[in-house]
Amino acid sequence: MPDLLLELFSEEIPARMQAKAAEDLRRMVTDKLVAEGLVYEGAKAFATPRRLALTVHGIPARQADLKEERKGPRVGGADAAIQGFLKATGLSSIEEATIQRDPKKGDFYVALIEKPGRATLDVLAEMLPVIIRTFPWPKSMRWGKRSERPGALNWVRPLHAITATFGLETEEPDIVSFAVEGIAAGQTTYGHRFMAPSAISVRRFEDYEAKLLDAKVVLDPDRRKDTIVTDAKQLAFAQGYELVEDPVLLDEVSGLVEWPVVLMGSFDPDYLKVPGEVIRATIRNNQKCFVVRDPKTGGLAPKFILTANIEATDGGKTIIAGNERVIRARLSDAKFFYETDLKTKLEDRLPKFAQIVFHEKLGTQAARIARIEKLAAEIARLVGADATKTARAAKLAKADLLTEVVGEFPEVQGLMGKYYALAQGEDAFVAAACEEHYKPQGPGDRVPTDKVAVAVALADKLDTLVGFWAIDEKPTGSKDPYALRRAALGVIRLVIENGQQLALFRLLRNHTLWLLSQSWEDGDLLEELFDLPSSATVESARSGLGTQVAENGLKTALNVAFDLLSFFADRLKVQLREQGARHDLVDAVFALGGQDDLLMVVRRVEALGKFLETDDGKNLLAGTKRASNILAIEEKKDKRKFDGAPDAALYRLDEEKALAKAIGEVAAEAGAAVAKEDFAAAMTVMAKLRPAVDAFFDKVKVNDDDVAIRENRLKLLNKIRSATRAVADFSKIEG
Repeated sequence: MPDLLLELFSEEIPARMQAKAAEDLRRMVTDKLVAEGLVYEGAKAFATPRRLALTVHGIPARQADLKEERKGPRVGGADAAIQGFLKATGLSSIEEATIQRDPKKGDFYVALIEKPGRATLDVLAEMLPVIIRTFPWPKSMRWGKRSERPGALNWVRPLHAITATFGLETEEPDIVSFAVEGIAAGQTTYGHRFMAPSAISVRRFEDYEAKLLDAKVVLDPDRRKDTIVTDAKQLAFAQGYELVEDPVLLDEVSGLVEWPVVLMGSFDPDYLKVPGEVIRATIRNNQKCFVVRDPKTGGLAPKFILTANIEATDGGKTIIAGNERVIRARLSDAKFFYETDLKTKLEDRLPKFAQIVFHEKLGTQAARIARIEKLAAEIARLVGADATKTARAAKLAKADLLTEVVGEFPEVQGLMGKYYALAQGEDAFVAAACEEHYKPQGPGDRVPTDKVAVAVALADKLDTLVGFWAIDEKPTGSKDPYALRRAALGVIRLVIENGQQLALFRLLRNHTLWLLSQSWEDGDLLEELFDLPSSATVESARSGLGTQVAENGLKTALNVAFDLLSFFADRLKVQLREQGARHDLVDAVFALGGQDDLLMVVRRVEALGKFLETDDGKNLLAGTKRASNILAIEEKKDKRKFDGAPDAALYRLDEEKALAKAIGEVAAEAGAAVAKEDFAAAMTVMAKLRPAVDAFFDKVKVNDDDVAIRENRLKLLNKIRSATRAVADFSKIEG
């Protein structure tokens, strides 16, 4: 079957747009082909700085003929309905329709519509101009005199040529006949702007790709990346160095060149006094160059690798010299910034934060730092971190935001805090926390392990979450402008990957109170609220609150804490689902209430998941859900709960007695295992219930005619439910 070759040749497409543009072109063309009934075998799109290209192979030469029966109005129906039917179907008169008999609903008209399929070449000529005109560039422009006309073409950069051919491999392809803004589709393209600028005539994808390669254009972005990485590694190795790989930079650089030529430049070794990360950021951001490492020292070497887009006649000497001049100037600036920053201690920068607003509803950066410091001190006590070091780290962690280097290179914030802290003689753990308190910033980011860093990182993220929850700035749908989902995931990873138990509810409640209390006058009252137990409600605490302000504050704090716990549960479900765990098990654990220790939640989920994979687990789940379902029905019918202990004197059958005995034994043993946080052992104990539960449902009629016996048996079912709730609410488990 025939293949399509499409190329849109233009001025330079920004590197960051190329990959998505290629995918958009493939998607738009193939979706339209399928919509037109032209199912293809395969498609692949490509991008270079000056072109988008697409090949679609195995397209039928024409559409299939269409035959369709369309039901019309009843025979003898209103004239308006008949006329509408004729117009919709293209029939000239109602006599051209057939009559379909229906004894029940009456006879009605049916139109048989036959539409012959069109040649694919004609379909392409119709659809491709529309795709080009509606292409979803993030930014586009108009150009030339044509731009003055209404409806002028918008494209990312001036479009110069369109190649569009369609045909079999063994035949000369046809040109898809269309034009966009005076640019007619043809079979002419162009090679490298400088090394092979002449026009090239192409027929189909195979000779198109080969001729471009001869014309110094590597069409495939992956091939350009491989060339850059391979040549860069070889060049570095030849000099005794190692390439510092950078996948993000590689993506960008491959989008800047059509014919990659790798070269090596150098800079003054004196600049190596500047932290390596700053050197890398300088060279990367300003010149899109890679740095190299000296394997003997592990530090950076005074070399860099650049990617040119031309084979220069002088071997690249002029290109290298030009890049060296720019990099020398930029490194000089970086060295000046770094040395200037070292003259001012981190704590001396803190007063400036009082004039910097973090958020109009949350106050200044200084206020936020004070909150983080207080929260970090509390968390330090809970996780076993050194209180003095934690407080010092929390106080200094944000100070590098006001340095010259971070102002120039925001991506090194935190890291520069570490360097400056070490330079002024701070404890190594304090310095590490200054760097790591932002981590983890994504699912693949490293998690801090030192307790000081963990405490400050948790405080930073929890303060962010509490603050924005308190002012009702929560994520909605896909919108999360303050990266609150990422912050919650960071908290989860910090807790779980460090095996750290942390009761969140009291922390969240009290930090919310601390945030709200900034406008209160009664400091003693705040301490009283802090001392309230985690189970305290507004109602239970009202007698001691004293003021309406405090009462409203506690109400808000409780709402924030509960809502945030629910948010953590949702994030945890996402995290565990990605690891293969079932989300319903998370719901089953959180349904118990009071589950604010994320590590324990995860351990319960793990134990529950393993238990439910066994036959005992599956059968006990079925029995427990049966008990819960019966209880739910009867509780709704009687409008009451069947709490309380069953009366042993009312047991009529051995199966009742055996179940009661098993529940008592299991409840005691499982409770003891849970108290020791041994959830696997608790599940093993739970399995002992299975025979008794199975026998009970096999022999015992729950809804006995005797009211007292019925109530007693329902209380026994409630005991089953209560016993299994030592680990999870089985009613929330699917299956």
